[in-house]
Amino acid sequence: MQERQNIAVFVDYDNIEIGVKSTLRREFAVSLCLEALKERGDIVAKFAYANWSRQEGAVRQMAENAVQMVQRLPSPRGDKNGADINLALDALEMAFTHKNVNAFAIISGDSDFIPLVNKLKAYGKIIYIVGGKAFTSTILQQNCHEFVSYESLLDDAKYPQQQQAQQQSSSQRQPQQSSGGDRRHGGGRDYRRSAPLELTHALPLLERALATLRRRGVQPQLGLLKSTMLQLDPSFNERAYGTGAFSDFIDKLETSGYLATTGPEGRKTIEVKQQAADATPAPKKEEALAALRQVVDIYRLDLEDGASSEDLSGWMNKIHANFDVQKYGFQTFPEFLTFAQDNFVVRVEADAVRGLITYPPADPEPAAESRPEAQAAAPEPLEAPEPAPSVEAAAAEEPEQAAVIEELEGEVRKKTATRKRAPAAAKKAAGASASGVRRPRARKQVE
Repeated sequence: MQERQNIAVFVDYDNIEIGVKSTLRREFAVSLCLEALKERGDIVAKFAYANWSRQEGAVRQMAENAVQMVQRLPSPRGDKNGADINLALDALEMAFTHKNVNAFAIISGDSDFIPLVNKLKAYGKIIYIVGGKAFTSTILQQNCHEFVSYESLLDDAKYPQQQQAQQQSSSQRQPQQSSGGDRRHGGGRDYRRSAPLELTHALPLLERALATLRRRGVQPQLGLLKSTMLQLDPSFNERAYGTGAFSDFIDKLETSGYLATTGPEGRKTIEVKQQAADATPAPKKEEALAALRQVVDIYRLDLEDGASSEDLSGWMNKIHANFDVQKYGFQTFPEFLTFAQDNFVVRVEADAVRGLITYPPADPEPAAESRPEAQAAAPEPLEAPEPAPSVEAAAAEEPEQAAVIEELEGEVRKKTATRKRAPAAAKKAAGASASGVRRPRARKQVE
């Protein structure tokens, strides 16, 4: 019999609140997270960490959901990671002193909690991470037992009417910064669910899970299949494929001709059909990094001052007209940027007003041969990799794209020359003033 899960919930409010605002344009609702965790076990403790004197609007919802608010008092020198340290210490203390607590849920997207997650797993605890896919580190998603995406919890029918009214009034007070579906500065604009991913993105994980069960000599039934898929990939969520339950996800695969199921409802046995084996494999996520790296190199000077995710997405479409993040298994462009940040291609910061702001990578990138996309797209050992095409070669094949790239590179050279001349001119002016004749200071008359 499976052990009953007693879950302790720890909320890094500052992180999750700004992450939801910057990517989904909504106020964070702790009730959505708690309801999702209740489906996985009994919640026995709830803590939230923030400077609550500055979070008056959140105090009420925490009190309504019986969440114990831990006050974090900032020091005069600042304490950027103060809440993280307090949360980690309290979680470890509970792991040592409350033996009945066998599961921990951390509501945050901060990768700083990876050491805490690994330590709790070493003590045999089940770890749930609740956060947005657009701002939660992919490393954190892959190192827990199950990642619950905040986007999958959103349901417009259940969304609190009070918060919708607040967003509508906020949108009326703030002028729209852009037209159409752009949500760059839309502090009051609502979140729209992204289009579902193609089923081919789920086939490799599904086939791997079925192969694992066959090696164990176990019949692949629904519940066991999902738990195996989560074991192999904690970030898997059937809602990303346009289904509300795992059984609906299997039915959709069967209707599409990828699976065959036998047996009564609830005890179905699943087999992969030949169509799934013959299906064209979907591109891997790592293969999308090369296109982004090229755009970052071209617009590096613009990125140094910070660019919104919408601006960077527009640059991507300008350089690579056919680029689509969903082709590589990402539902949104911010989700792709989070993945790129974990691979040292860009650096992303969340801003509650401007959204996700992108900068050039702070850490040096790994060698070209060790990059994930290079390993994913590496040819057979006997074949030498093809060299990257030059601008001249690109012009012969794609004249329009090469012309755009050459024009943008010319603009970058002009900006670089302008920035280099500016300090020299300032220095020359400073030297001229320093070499001028110094005026004598007026003497005060003696009475």
